[in-house]
Amino acid sequence: VRVVEQPIEQVWSRLTQTEGIEAFLGQGATLGDKGDAWRAADGTFGVTRSYHPQEQVRVSWHADDDAPATLVDLQLAAQGEGTQLVLRHEHLPADADRAGLAQRWEDALTRLTSG
Repeated sequence: VRVVEQPIEQVWSRLTQTEGIEAFLGQGATLGDKGDAWRAADGTFGVTRSYHPQEQVRVSWHADDDAPATLVDLQLAAQGEGTQLVLRHEHLPADADRAGLAQRWEDALTRLTSG
């Protein structure tokens, strides 16, 4: 969970531009409509599962070609003059590197909201 002083319109605008999408999912990733596939240069990939402007983006997420599908859910909500972002990574396998993934998403939120 992160709260930033930027209005939700500004955060959403960044998230839906190439720089923001890559900040969130990784270099080379694109974010399309529901059902559209994405792939980042680091080998992660998935499909857009839900896309609600200024509210939510949910994608399936695979760490690599052999990894099981998990879900990454990013929800946005206005909080005063700013924006609250809530990111959840769900359906992780038992052997997932949870600390590493938590750091990955913390870094992604920092990149997304600091530009």
